[in-house]
This record gives sequence, structure tokens and C-alpha cells, in this order.
Amino acid sequence: MKLQRFENASEFYDRVKDYLLSQEAMHNLLLGIANTLIHHPERYKSQPYLAIVEIDRDIVAVAMRTPPYDLVLSQSENLDAVKAIAQDLYLVSESISAVNGPTVESEAFAQAWCSLTGKSYQLKMAMRAFQLEQVHHISQAPGYLRLATDSDQELLLRWFEAFCLEAVGKVESDPQAWINHHLQQQAVYLWQDEVTVSMASRGQLTPHGVRINLVYTPPEYRGKGYASACLARLSQKLLDQGHKYCFLFTDLANPTTNHIYQLIGYRPVGDWHNYCFIS
Repeated sequence: MKLQRFENASEFYDRVKDYLLSQEAMHNLLLGIANTLIHHPERYKSQPYLAIVEIDRDIVAVAMRTPPYDLVLSQSENLDAVKAIAQDLYLVSESISAVNGPTVESEAFAQAWCSLTGKSYQLKMAMRAFQLEQVHHISQAPGYLRLATDSDQELLLRWFEAFCLEAVGKVESDPQAWINHHLQQQAVYLWQDEVTVSMASRGQLTPHGVRINLVYTPPEYRGKGYASACLARLSQKLLDQGHKYCFLFTDLANPTTNHIYQLIGYRPVGDWHNYCFIS
């Protein structure tokens, strides 16, 4: 068993692409991060941790971390490989606050990391990865999908912060930078009725698909089908642009959204856990 680190994102991607594409939906987060590292490296301020574990030149595990964000793990049938990643991170004195990955792999890493550091871990969020290839027809809420513009900045900032607080209990370190980037990329969409009532964002790209994130409706507009309409229309728009798949992650603590997404045509492909570490 051999662990190899990479300094160059393109070289790393060339090596891991086939392995990650064997389960594109489950690996959409890693593929998307790799794509961003190659095409928009300015979005990350620190040197990333990019590593693979091999047995006889065959990859058995992949790990990525773009500080200050969580470590992200691939699927792996060899949990010793996951433990090797924990040992390597410990040796290079990486400070890890959380790990994100498929359920078995992320817990194996959490156990290994805590045995090395003396910390404890707890489940922060249980998630499910979904994939869509065709949008199902659903009854349409009133309104239409529109692209967000600079004039929406104040609303986007307010909704972005509300989404973060509701989803993970804290706000991203620089929400304005996120908004500026996504407006520049024409990636944020809003559902417009008599007023603006819901939003969703086109996220990172994979070779054959795109992830949708930040699906949010303020409490006063919920229960009217706006989020479903916004997500369904955006998903169809992205498929029409040539993407074969749309991906998204859901919080398993919210059964309503998990049900709605499946009505639209998203099918579950696997579960992910996010563990945080406590001193």
C-alpha cells in the first residue's frame, strides 16, 4: 500500500479521474472541487491536500482538502487506505476540523483521526446524494425562473446567510465573495412570483453533470411549491444545456425535501456523513 500526495491539481485529476468517474454521482463533490482547482484556483487561498492510496498501482482511496473546508473522501473498499490517509495528515500536521464522505469511509477516518489526536468526534450531518437524468412533470407553482442579477445582491446576501444558519448553524466566512463569484458565473437563479420567493444555484461541474446547491425558500413562502418549481425548472435548464446529470445533496433530517426531490426525478445513490472533531 502506497500513499502519494500531489502538488499539481491537473496531475492529480489526471490520475484520479477514472476512479472517481466509476461512481460519478457519489464522487460529484470531489470531481467538482478538482474542476474548480484547475479552472479557478484563485477561489482557494491555501495549498490543497490532494492524495491517493494505491495497491499495485490501482487506486483504492482518494482524499482532498481545500483549507479551510472539510476533508473530503472518496468511496473505498479498503478501510486501511482510509486509515493511511489519517496517518499521513497527522504526520504533516494538518489541522482537520471535520471530514465529509461516504458513511463507512468517513466514520473509519474519524475513528482513526481521534485515536491519533486524542480528540472525539460527533455526527454533524447525515446526507444523501441524489442524481437526476430526467425531470418528472409536477404541478407548477405560479411564477417563473429568472437569473439573479447585481440588483438582487442584498436579497441574496440575506438568504445566503439564512440558508447557512439553518443548514449548518454558521455562516460561510465570506458570503459576499460567494455571491460575487456566482453572479459573475451566472449561476444563481430565483423563482419570481409577485415577489421573489425562492432560489437555487448551479454548483460545481463534473465531466458529465453539475451539482445544484443552495436550494432555499424563506419560511414565509414555504409550503406553496416554490422550491419544487425552482429546482425542477433549473434542473431542466441544466439538462437542456447538455449536462447528462444533475446532482444534489440533502439533509436526511429533512424528510420533506428528500420526498420533494424524488417527485421531481432525483433518485438516491448513496449516503454521506459529515463528522466534526472535538478537543
